[in-house]
Amino acid sequence: MEWLVIIVTVVVLWVASLFKILHESLSASQVAVLNDGGVFCKRNVLLVIAHPDDESMFFTPTINYLASRGCNLHILCMSTGNADGMGNVRKEELYLASVMLKVPQKQVKILDHPDLQDGFGKSWNSKLLSKIIKEEIANCDIDLVVTFDNYGVSGHCNHCDVHQGVRKLLQYTSHGEVEAWELISTNILRKYSGPVDIWLSILSAKFHLRGVVHCLLNEHPRRSLAAMAQHKSQWVWFRKLFVCFSSYTYVNCLKKIN
Repeated sequence: MEWLVIIVTVVVLWVASLFKILHESLSASQVAVLNDGGVFCKRNVLLVIAHPDDESMFFTPTINYLASRGCNLHILCMSTGNADGMGNVRKEELYLASVMLKVPQKQVKILDHPDLQDGFGKSWNSKLLSKIIKEEIANCDIDLVVTFDNYGVSGHCNHCDVHQGVRKLLQYTSHGEVEAWELISTNILRKYSGPVDIWLSILSAKFHLRGVVHCLLNEHPRRSLAAMAQHKSQWVWFRKLFVCFSSYTYVNCLKKIN
């Protein structure tokens, strides 16, 4: 009987959470984000990731939110994800996924630098990353950067290195020249709680100072699945489960990097 109560409670929470997401997607009441509380305006945004599929597995709530509000979104992927020798395939898959996410292919840049190769234990130099990001910011007139936090969701060293590269960039950038925001990593229970985590994310954002943390609900969760499905080389059973049960499919909390 107790197990039945638990199962019913979980199901009710999932349904309520999905309804909340659907309601927000149909409503124009969401507050403006990424602007320190001012009026939200169109921005030139650069999403900096480590591997093809990072954008679909972790950042789709952010991508969908910004795209729906007319932001000019660019993606800079620091490697082809060639750890298993499938770099060329994965590169093309990212282009296909970007189409599903409404990001023009010409605004997706994928590097294959000899010192930035995919793999656990392969550390990337923060100065090199900073230099590359700075060049992309200048070339695309970027005024806002989004990337991983210092844990990088999964703890992958390449994710963490990308974060350090952005931090290094900020050290040598004039205040106000460019904003940078990081995707907050959560503990394992929240990470695999699916849409239920939206409630904790909303509360977490409210308890931070205004303009420091923003909670973005995924207005098009089906688009997330469609985008990840384009990464066919990675679309194995456990990643299908991850996309369905990961809280990052349904919500992103972004924190301003100071």
